[in-house]
Amino acid sequence: MRMRGWYDIVSLTRSDRQDEAGIRASAAMVQATIDREVAAGVPQERIVLAGFSQGGAIALHAGLRQSEPLAGILALSTYLPLHTHIFAELTAAGRATPILMCHGLYDNVLPLALGSSSRDGLRQLGCQVEWRDYPMQHQVCDEEIVEISTWLRARLA
Repeated sequence: MRMRGWYDIVSLTRSDRQDEAGIRASAAMVQATIDREVAAGVPQERIVLAGFSQGGAIALHAGLRQSEPLAGILALSTYLPLHTHIFAELTAAGRATPILMCHGLYDNVLPLALGSSSRDGLRQLGCQVEWRDYPMQHQVCDEEIVEISTWLRARLA
């Protein structure tokens, strides 16, 4: 599907059929924002990347490739794009960055299996992934917002 967004969706599961150029261009925009914040005096360990759906995919993609650890990555109703590339591109800082992934059990846009397989793969690589799922579709619920708040407070205390 061509759309206004972070990248075009060609395939959700096959890395060889994902919009690699679009994903990397969006991640470069995120990196430029991180670089500006660090230059302005914000310590990188006080920065959280957060996103929902495609935004969460870009948060994971960019956050796992950092040279210094972030405060965290918050990935809502999403998956890890270009998952076959992560083996070569995951940094020690990315591995050390705490991740909270949340997903709807009945997500009809990005099936739960996409999120949970991303979680499992990241855990196998030694990433610190907390996982929460909720009885919802492709959305955010009150219980999830409470969990996000608690998680953010712990990261940014």
